[in-house]
Amino acid sequence: MSLSHPLPTVEAFHDPDTGTVTYLVTDPATGAAAVIDPVLDYDPKAARTGTRSADALIARVRETGVRVEWLLETHVHADHLSGMPHVRHALGGQSGIGARIDAVQRSFKDMFAFERDFHPDGSQFDRRFADDEAFALGTVPARVLHTPGHTPACVSYLIGDAVFVGDTLFMPDSGTARCDFPGGDPATLYRSIRRILALPKETRMFICHDYRPGGRPAAWETTVGEQRAANIHIHDGITEAEFVALRTARDRTLSMPVLMIPAVQVNIRAGELPPPAANGVRYLQIPVNVL
Repeated sequence: MSLSHPLPTVEAFHDPDTGTVTYLVTDPATGAAAVIDPVLDYDPKAARTGTRSADALIARVRETGVRVEWLLETHVHADHLSGMPHVRHALGGQSGIGARIDAVQRSFKDMFAFERDFHPDGSQFDRRFADDEAFALGTVPARVLHTPGHTPACVSYLIGDAVFVGDTLFMPDSGTARCDFPGGDPATLYRSIRRILALPKETRMFICHDYRPGGRPAAWETTVGEQRAANIHIHDGITEAEFVALRTARDRTLSMPVLMIPAVQVNIRAGELPPPAANGVRYLQIPVNVL
């Protein structure tokens, strides 16, 4: 995609509790907008949800008067619950995710004892994007890159001169995504990242999580060129074998994300909570000695 195309404006909303960055991406010519990776607040101690993060985004959309056309997820997140339903109720828009969402749903449906009529086919989302599928944000062309490795369903959204990579890449001083979740694979991740890094060096890159190594201030914008020069895991010159060895060794040291159990079973439902039980209460399942 040529960088001579119209350039979108990008506004970031950082959630310090989960380290997640949600993006409001807008075509300045038409006001058409996309929301990428919205957050639903969740207190794991009390099992209570909240909408503080999503409401800040909603308020900004209303302040600017832009028109939300897309609500996009880069993948099924394990670090936060999706705020997509709350944002959609307030602002409208079509939901979208990668076409391989069905593989992730099949991996987890039985583990979390989903109801019999839950269909692991991605139908909970309006659009399941195939690899290299094109769409538009107003006058700004957009393309979806299937970038698996962290999960089978990960995608990156190339919108104008900006690419939104989810957890596939972090800031250069943080490296790359883990590959030890169901369906993850470090060799696949390497190839996905090299595909992203084949974009023009000046392509703006926006990451979904920042864990602030060394306690530095949170950061979320870099470029393809900066990643190729300085990413601690996969800068230019790192071979696939070297990356696989590094990533595999590092993954053995990582603990489970705090919100993985609630997040995955909500996010594979496009952010919806499970249906209420006979007593009217909604329950999240905790599989014991499984993960």
